[in-house]
Amino acid sequence: MESVKKLGMPNTPSFENNIQFLTIIGEIEGHNSSSSDKKTTKYEHIIPMLIAAVQDPKIEGIFIILNTVGGDVEAGLALAEMIYSIDKPKVSLVLGGGHSIGVPLATASDYSFIVPTATMTIHPIRTTGLVIGVPQTFRYFEKMQHRIIDFILRTSNIKMETLKDLMYATDELANDVGTILIGKEAVDYGLIDDVGGFSQALKKLKELIDRKKS
Repeated sequence: MESVKKLGMPNTPSFENNIQFLTIIGEIEGHNSSSSDKKTTKYEHIIPMLIAAVQDPKIEGIFIILNTVGGDVEAGLALAEMIYSIDKPKVSLVLGGGHSIGVPLATASDYSFIVPTATMTIHPIRTTGLVIGVPQTFRYFEKMQHRIIDFILRTSNIKMETLKDLMYATDELANDVGTILIGKEAVDYGLIDDVGGFSQALKKLKELIDRKKS
């Protein structure tokens, strides 16, 4: 009954495995809780799972599955940096979407995949709530944007000019700035390493694990 309440399924399969599977779905929650009608990923849940995976000698690799609309920039970037710093082999798979701050979460792994129908939205950071119309506010946004751009450039093969062109495009989204990339487009731009599904991503992770052992 507890499994039904928590996971929506009668029981959770249990088997010995040397790979830690992590899902980052819905909205990435920051320091404030999202509304109860949204599916969220809480960074305070994911970080302990990553620490446990690093500390557990039985875990040899980490498989990250993404289907996120983005969310809190600080929390998302903290997760991305945490994933990037882990010295065990890591593979990410963008299933439905890896939007906004989901982009650095996808590129943080050693190798990244995207399924043919998945999408990734690249756009400048935005905020909700009170905004004070002073130069300091916009300088802060610019610094935040540079942090994200720097991380993506460090962890992918995309060029800075290309990334900025995609991020600040005005002819792609209605009433917004940015670009939507579908499947192979993300690979062509150097953002994601390869097009593939679960089996291909799992095979690649096992290759990385074997390579680390040898």
